[in-house]
Amino acid sequence: MVDKQDFTRISPVQWEIPTSFRQDMRVPVRFFASEQLLEATLGDKSVTQAVNSATLPGLVSHVTVMPDMHQGYGFPIGGVAATELPSGVISPGGIGYDINCGVRMLATNIPHEELKPHVGALASALNAHCPSGVGVKGKIRLSAKQLDGVLRLGSKWALKNGYATPEDVARTEDNGSLPGADPSALSPRAKDRGRPQLGSLGAGNHFIELDVIEEIYHAEGAKAMGLEAGNVVLQIHCGSRGLGHQVCSDYVRELQGAVQRYGIRLPDRELVCAPLDSPEGERYFAAMSCAANYAFASRQLLTHQARQAFEQVLAGKVSNWDLHQVYDVAHNIGKIEEHQIDGKSKRVCVHRKGATRAFGPGFEGLPAEYRDLGQPVLIPGSMGTRSWVMLGTEKSMQLSFGSCAHGAGRVMSRSKAKRSIRGDKLFQKMQAEGIKVHARSMPGFAEEAPQAYKDVDAVVQVVTDAGIAQKVARVRPIAVIKG
Repeated sequence: MVDKQDFTRISPVQWEIPTSFRQDMRVPVRFFASEQLLEATLGDKSVTQAVNSATLPGLVSHVTVMPDMHQGYGFPIGGVAATELPSGVISPGGIGYDINCGVRMLATNIPHEELKPHVGALASALNAHCPSGVGVKGKIRLSAKQLDGVLRLGSKWALKNGYATPEDVARTEDNGSLPGADPSALSPRAKDRGRPQLGSLGAGNHFIELDVIEEIYHAEGAKAMGLEAGNVVLQIHCGSRGLGHQVCSDYVRELQGAVQRYGIRLPDRELVCAPLDSPEGERYFAAMSCAANYAFASRQLLTHQARQAFEQVLAGKVSNWDLHQVYDVAHNIGKIEEHQIDGKSKRVCVHRKGATRAFGPGFEGLPAEYRDLGQPVLIPGSMGTRSWVMLGTEKSMQLSFGSCAHGAGRVMSRSKAKRSIRGDKLFQKMQAEGIKVHARSMPGFAEEAPQAYKDVDAVVQVVTDAGIAQKVARVRPIAVIKG
């Protein structure tokens, strides 16, 4: 167990557990949190998981934990860790089961007042055009060859097949396509699970949401993104569906043997890993990249389907129903990146689990309109609460491997939420607040109740105070579609 007195406070919103805390720690663990948020994390195993993750071979500098942290599989959700190439390890638990669970925002020029008479019809159309729910299939049927194309190319496959615009791809992290993806690294079971599900939302915390922009904090950033106070935006939050989950399951099982072969000692078997330059590590990285590309393509198909819903409901009724992409960010992913470590540039594998890349100004991988501003960062709140648009900063490159929080972060398990919250009452409450809701399951709806999550505004204030991201805009929901 870790107690509050085990932390050293290094700034108003930064805390550290030093390597002296436990003999097997290779690097310290640094937490971004207010005092209240830090105390809230002590109720689960997330802090212990962060300390355990600091024992992995090849780690550099420190393990970072975001203010939305909560307990995960092996690593805490909200954890960021970098291992040095070539022989530092890669850990599936440090990336997560829902590989490239991420969020995309699309903006409109439609004022909320103009859309108001059509919100109900639009929410129904989005629900009809964008399949959601456990095990639900997408709208297109892929051959084995087509699926391999999705796995290799991601969003670029969607562009090639008429489901994306060049601007969509440019405004997606890594242009929606990780290099090194190899479909042969996936099991037949993973492919069988993924083939019918492309372009579907899934369930759990995944959603499609219509929001109105309440306030602008950074005029230049908002202008570059096409955001204007009072206008409506769309958010899509989903991941790699059954395919990504199967990839993680397969390699958690396979790498148990690798740990033994390479003599890696772990305090928790959920941290199973392999050296990046080992055959096992290379295969997992290739499979993880495939799952990430699948998720990018899936969110792109959902974008295409959302545009169809907008056209169906709004053509001829509003002056301009076009949806343009603001950005698409990944939350659960491993990336090979260059970072300054102790004054030297090093190639590392950055594990981001429940964390968003937040590179600062000057990053050449950003589209030209964002290059001088920094990467857009999207931080959705819990269902029915506000969400944030932010920009990455130079300070994030110094403090957190160019990373930021990814959302509100749970404070209540799904099972506890279902026991203590009635989905039908929550549904009625949100409807009374003027939020149109489509949900397929009331118990599943209860799992995602706002009271099951931290206050996203408090999370955003911590990352703002720490300087790892800056506020651009705040939005509030007017319609929610859940699986």
